Amino acid sequence: MRTAANHVVIGIDSSTQSTKALAWDRSGRAVATGSAAIVMSNPRPDHFEQSPEDWWHSCCSALQGCLQQIEVGRVAALAIAHQRETVAFLDHQGTSIHPAISWVDERSRGNVVSLGEEVGVETIHRITGRYPDLTPTIYKFDWMRRNEPDVFNRTACFVDVQGYLVQRLAGGAFRTGWLSADSFGMFDMVERQWSPLLLEATGLSTDRLPMAVPPGELLGTVTAQAARETGLPEGLPIFAAGGDGAYAGLGTDCTRTDRAYVNLGTAVVSGAWSPEYRYGRGWRTLLAAQGEGYIFENVLRSGALLVNWFVDHFVPQGRTDPQVFARLEAAAQDIPVGSHGLMIQPYWSGVMDPYWDVNARGVTFGQSPSHKPAHFYRAILEGITLDQVMRTRGTEAASGYEIDHYVAIGGGAGSPLWRQMLADASGKPVLISDTVEASALGAGMTAAFGAGWFSSIAQAAHGMTGHTRTVEPNPQMSKSYEALLGIYQDAYGACSEINRRLVGFARDQTKAENIHTHKVL
Repeated sequence: MRTAANHVVIGIDSSTQSTKALAWDRSGRAVATGSAAIVMSNPRPDHFEQSPEDWWHSCCSALQGCLQQIEVGRVAALAIAHQRETVAFLDHQGTSIHPAISWVDERSRGNVVSLGEEVGVETIHRITGRYPDLTPTIYKFDWMRRNEPDVFNRTACFVDVQGYLVQRLAGGAFRTGWLSADSFGMFDMVERQWSPLLLEATGLSTDRLPMAVPPGELLGTVTAQAARETGLPEGLPIFAAGGDGAYAGLGTDCTRTDRAYVNLGTAVVSGAWSPEYRYGRGWRTLLAAQGEGYIFENVLRSGALLVNWFVDHFVPQGRTDPQVFARLEAAAQDIPVGSHGLMIQPYWSGVMDPYWDVNARGVTFGQSPSHKPAHFYRAILEGITLDQVMRTRGTEAASGYEIDHYVAIGGGAGSPLWRQMLADASGKPVLISDTVEASALGAGMTAAFGAGWFSSIAQAAHGMTGHTRTVEPNPQMSKSYEALLGIYQDAYGACSEINRRLVGFARDQTKAENIHTHKVL
């Protein structure tokens, strides 16, 4: 193995909107970086899709950009973190026969209910650590089986992003890591294998899924063809990593029960480590990236995704204006807690923990002619933040673990307003890592272990986690947020039935429109 001091490892984060490739040295310092966008399509309501080829082209571009900044011979190993619960449908030649269905897709809403009734909600929850919800891949499989049986039957392998990229890099059969397989929602979290019961329920077999291996295990080496397309050295070893949430936890050294990471990204995802397996409605249970224990994870599907949606649709010039966020931040700083009576429930894409309601939707309370875009911007951040605090407290109460502090990562951690808001609303210090690319760092830690730099993945996390600075809570502001949280916690119950009826009404209208359109055609 290459252990020379000047060698580096590469951690890739193939996320929802882009691929980042970063080269890390032994201390966890990023010495080179490359990135490239990934396109998301929304061809019809509730359908969100991507092309697996775009994953590959984005990965190649990101790697090429990274490798232009370093000597290629210095690279010792590579590992991949990625967007979870997004699935590709490939034939026997590895060609996509249907657009990949993204984790944000909502077409399988009815399958969550029907499969839960068929198998048993408690049974699914116990086996997978995930309460039935739109996000896990299993419900997308069930939707495809029932709605597009030809695609379902012709699919030779249903594969996650890591499995797809590894096959493009190393050839051979599709294989992935346990921490990618657990995102399918049909992986037995105790036995560490595909669940026979859930395979039967979805009409699948293990030969149509990637082979799943423990974190840090060798997945293959870069082929000559992939070396030409990416710039990587031929023969470079690739080690098993997995979903970006768990690897963000590893990248922040979340290997103790009193620390929680919070990724202020496309979704807002937080998690804390547990040495033992538990499952509950207040969190999702993941395998831990260090290969020991579990992560209790909270997820709000609409995080920075909601912020960007608002800016693009309701602020002049949207994100094409490079100063738009700086102006909104400055204006929102001057608005008091509670946004002058404006509150937003940020359930634009349903809600996972703790309500597990696929019919939940965004709700705006208290708007008046006095409210300007900066009020809405602040109210969105406040709604997301209050929801995070509510979910952390629920997890603490149910698990018995007390969180002492957060480590904030992701693009939102660059917002002084947002990170101070999180500290004030939670009453907990927020540590800001010197890298926001924690998922790529977690992948890099796994590669460093595979390269022989450390004796365990946990040791790599201890050795490569960077420095942090601390945002302390303001006690006076915390009192104001505590009062606001009491109001926020009543919002869901007040609107859940109305949202359920509206979703049903919209579904019926869409069906009627489709029938009418078909007749006209």
